[in-house]
Amino acid sequence: MVVDTSNEIAGDGDIPHPGIGRARRMQVPSPELQHAVMIEAVENHMPEVIVIDEIGTEAEALAARTIAERGVQLIATAHGNSLENLLMNPTLCDLVGGIQAVTLSDEEAKRRGTQKTVLERKAPPTFDVLIEIHEKDRLAIHHDVATVVDRLLRGIPPRPEIRLRKPSGEIEIVSEAASPPPSEKLAAETSGGTAPRRSLKIFPYAVSRDKIERAIRELGVPAVITNDLKQADVVLTLKSHARGEAQRLREAAQWNIPIVILKSHTTTQVKQFLLQEFGLQAPKETLSADEQRALEEVDEAVAEVLAHRRPVELSPQNAYIRRLQHELVQRYGLISESKGQDPFRRVVIYPRF
Repeated sequence: MVVDTSNEIAGDGDIPHPGIGRARRMQVPSPELQHAVMIEAVENHMPEVIVIDEIGTEAEALAARTIAERGVQLIATAHGNSLENLLMNPTLCDLVGGIQAVTLSDEEAKRRGTQKTVLERKAPPTFDVLIEIHEKDRLAIHHDVATVVDRLLRGIPPRPEIRLRKPSGEIEIVSEAASPPPSEKLAAETSGGTAPRRSLKIFPYAVSRDKIERAIRELGVPAVITNDLKQADVVLTLKSHARGEAQRLREAAQWNIPIVILKSHTTTQVKQFLLQEFGLQAPKETLSADEQRALEEVDEAVAEVLAHRRPVELSPQNAYIRRLQHELVQRYGLISESKGQDPFRRVVIYPRF
């Protein structure tokens, strides 16, 4: 699916340029409506890949995050000279995770050897790979945006992979990307006396990357998300998408890659899969069924708020569950308040304007 705002990809005619192959094109009536067309492309057409010419506003950045959370592969361009330039752009920094100021405890600040107030990445990046176009035939490739941004905020300059296209058309790798220290070892060492296993590579199809990363982080298991289906150890998808004849799922079956089907699109379901995959027991301090449903309702409401930029009311809950909902909304970086009188008092989630 090609979202062609200015007809720069598929041309001005009613018939798209043959260069886009069999991809479908959605034209945009006016540039201000690009974010709405992006959301419409996902909700109405269920594409595997969306190509966007240029992301230039906060609404388009939030729409891109919504698309990525739904498991659709996203290819887009954005104006900026480098990753550092994009990170300091308040409008587009959400594409690479965003920045927030965090106050550390005295012990943590002493352990890190930094000030008590530091900058950290606010959320998982919308894009996993970032390519800087330095010249027509010279590219700088950041293969792991999350790790590069984390290191950049700690004062470590990025060392991307530099590729050069020769006049003959061959691609030469001028310099390899710097290898960050392996972060998966810490999670692997938490499995007691057993030998650490290699990281499980998960390919999400129509499953939110944020939910998978949150489950991995909370359980502390050695698992990573991959965009390369051939390198995946398992494909994670939803029951509603497994019934169709999706090309990615057919390819996974041909390559004998296991396909795991989740019943619902929730963090709890992802955690259950990871616990079973790594042979772990669920934590003793688990939430009740009502609490889990209430927090899952927050996840769905937040996605709607980000997509449509309008307030969403949740179901009435008791004071304890409302507090859990407020904490979860705060982690998403949105605003919430409680309205009404008990027993009909409920949480309302607002977008940040």
